[in-house]
Amino acid sequence: MIARPELFRGRDFFYVLLGFFFIFLLSLSYEYLSYKKFAAQENVSLTCKVLNQYEKSRFSSRYFMLKLDCGEAMIYTAKGLGIGDVMEKEVSAEFSLSRLDFLGYLKGFYAKSTDFHLLESESFKSRLNAFIAAQHEDKDIATIYKALFTAAPQNIELRQKLSSLGVSHLMAISGFHLGVLSGVLFFLFGWIYRPIAGRYFPYRHANRDLFFIVAFFLFVYVWFLDFTPSLIRSFGMLLVGYFLHDRGVKIISMQTLFLTLLLLVAFFPKLLFSLAFWLSASGVFYIFLFLLHFSKMNKFAIFVLLSIFVYLAMLPFSLYIFGIFSLMHPLSIVWSTLFSIFYPLSILLHVSGFGGVFDVWLLKLLSLGELTSIVELSNFMFFLHIGLSFLAIKWKSLFYILVFESMTIFIYAMQNVT
Repeated sequence: MIARPELFRGRDFFYVLLGFFFIFLLSLSYEYLSYKKFAAQENVSLTCKVLNQYEKSRFSSRYFMLKLDCGEAMIYTAKGLGIGDVMEKEVSAEFSLSRLDFLGYLKGFYAKSTDFHLLESESFKSRLNAFIAAQHEDKDIATIYKALFTAAPQNIELRQKLSSLGVSHLMAISGFHLGVLSGVLFFLFGWIYRPIAGRYFPYRHANRDLFFIVAFFLFVYVWFLDFTPSLIRSFGMLLVGYFLHDRGVKIISMQTLFLTLLLLVAFFPKLLFSLAFWLSASGVFYIFLFLLHFSKMNKFAIFVLLSIFVYLAMLPFSLYIFGIFSLMHPLSIVWSTLFSIFYPLSILLHVSGFGGVFDVWLLKLLSLGELTSIVELSNFMFFLHIGLSFLAIKWKSLFYILVFESMTIFIYAMQNVT
């Protein structure tokens, strides 16, 4: 079999990087012009969606900190406890922009708000969330399913439980979910389309037609979810990957991953500051890293060992960023495997009105997430892990050292569970 070539070699790679840098400068210039127009207003009235709400205290006062998606910008603001529960709701407020700089505009910034009030939302997404919630008695379970299907935000207590179980990446929609959906859609549409194509237009490339059909539905879904960063990464890689595969280019390649990420950042500079985007990209990086060295291994062995390796390799990120661990955390390897069945089945159950079938089991799982411990990882160990990860691309011996280092961190986490 003829091996698929890499995407670029030598000088061509440099020219592509130069082209991406030029696109990045144009995109950044556009963002800067938008910032100047936005910041020219000393006060601005905006309609926003509450993505997060958590209680904080300062001196003797207690208040809510809100994270708001205001379309053009991500804004944080503080409000009194009297506003009640406003998670997932739409609000209108006037914000002061007197101290806004360009970096804050890109990353998200804090602003004082006045004239803050709730809006009655009658959007399709709000009605869909209400339909999902009506099938569950427990609020946390309803929130999990809304996060899975409509990228609804989760409260901080629920996120901590899921993080301690190692399933945060499963219970918040990401590229993994898009991959499962694309597989299901490809199978369903193929079951309908292939017989029709075989009878009426056998001259067409059925798989290519199916890809464009699936890509269209996935794009509509990503648009419906407001282009969340992890889905942008996944959908972008899906398009680039198919384009290259269709032209005989090697797609399980660090070069392909690297160039896809650069392309996305070049067009969407705000992704540079998205934690979800980089965590999603890191997961794909470790999948590619394993396949780079062990693609010729038995397929069943790849299936088993890849899941274990990705868990161990991503554990330092979880500990460094979230610092939450439990004895149940390693079972996320099992949950990740079962999730490929659970996710499409849960969609079917909700569509048919029986979404509460798994509620008892999910409540038992969440109860295990209450047994958490704080396990922090030092800066040295975290950046050592990142350095070894990049060096392991070139040297297989360092891949084994990376595995050993990851296992050492896992043992350290297990020993520090209280």
